[in-house]
Amino acid sequence: MASRVVMPKLSDTMEEGRILRWLRKEGDRVETGQPLAEVETDKATVEMEAYTTGVVRTLIAPEGATVKVGSLIAVIGSAEEDITALLTEQAPAAAAQPGPAAQAAGRTAARAAALQSPSAAGRALRASPLALRMAAEAGLDLNAIAGSGPQGRVIKRDIEAALAASPPQPAPSAPGTAPGPRLVPAPSQREEAAEFQTVELSMMRRTIAKRLVQSKSPVPHFYLTVEVAMDRAWEAYQALREQKSEVTLNDIIVKATAAALRRHPQLNASFGGDHVRQYGRVHVGLAVAVEDGLLTPVIRDADSKSLEEIAADARVLIERARTRQLQPDEYTGATFSISNLGMMGIDEFSAIINPPEAAILAVGTVRQAPFVEHGQVKVGYRMKMTLSVDHRVADGATAASFMQTLKRMLENPLLMA
Repeated sequence: MASRVVMPKLSDTMEEGRILRWLRKEGDRVETGQPLAEVETDKATVEMEAYTTGVVRTLIAPEGATVKVGSLIAVIGSAEEDITALLTEQAPAAAAQPGPAAQAAGRTAARAAALQSPSAAGRALRASPLALRMAAEAGLDLNAIAGSGPQGRVIKRDIEAALAASPPQPAPSAPGTAPGPRLVPAPSQREEAAEFQTVELSMMRRTIAKRLVQSKSPVPHFYLTVEVAMDRAWEAYQALREQKSEVTLNDIIVKATAAALRRHPQLNASFGGDHVRQYGRVHVGLAVAVEDGLLTPVIRDADSKSLEEIAADARVLIERARTRQLQPDEYTGATFSISNLGMMGIDEFSAIINPPEAAILAVGTVRQAPFVEHGQVKVGYRMKMTLSVDHRVADGATAASFMQTLKRMLENPLLMA
């Protein structure tokens, strides 16, 4: 019996998906569990699997189309049966591409088509959506570019390296002619040419835009900032490095935060409209910058894990986030989040809460700075942290108590045990 194939909900925040390319064509036989299409969601680029066995009778949504979750995109069935009744669901998928959006879908389809070419001899290339766009705009052949991502995936840095290796050459002058005087456009022409550039939002960027409005507008934020003496934590970090440990300073901060949350469950919570849910387990989300967006992989039960276990989890999750390979259970379910911009030299900043979580910790850089102790000026390692709190969940005194506990743990790492 023929089955409808609809755009699945591949993440908790996904409202629509973009079909980068079909991995099966009409007339192909597909088995349950085999990859059917490559779909870009707001979180990652994933392979959508077939949920039934049969022949691909029709592909309704073209490559590059942006389709709402639940809309019909294909039909799978036997080769002879009548699928006319199922095709009445075609309209929602087509309606997802009106006007300018249809033109954008065409451009995306052209980029997706760059994944394959006759010269590939059956070899399916993989590339991130940003790499696809950059290659198409620069006229690069993806088959000639070696990918440095997982399983040979072509990513942004590979395109940049290819562009650096072969910069565009100026058009040659006609033989026997000397270059003429350079024409300088009038001021009005220059202003018109450089006025603006329209950049299409990726699926991830669209979701970020929606989520930030949903968080910042209705959630009453308040902020608390403390400065932490990081001398002992820095010594512990350096000692671990000398022992060839892969524990980072951020892992120490995650461990301390998780331990503090265990003592202050009011912040390990979420807002539910007419109730507040306090969680018995501590799952810490790590904000990770990726191409054209941000992902938050989750270290589960961080309070009960050792530093080495946290470091191992963080390494794997961060790499999977940067290569857009996270699975839904790896970026959902956080009870508290941390955003660290210290490695980028940022001293202090405020982060926006990721609803329905009650709070997020923004971490600045560790720097050497003068301070006064017992009337004497000394130099030590200092770091600023800012806690953003949903005032509906916790008050200032509660949040301040949590920050005092976290500060003590970072200043005395033995308290984390």
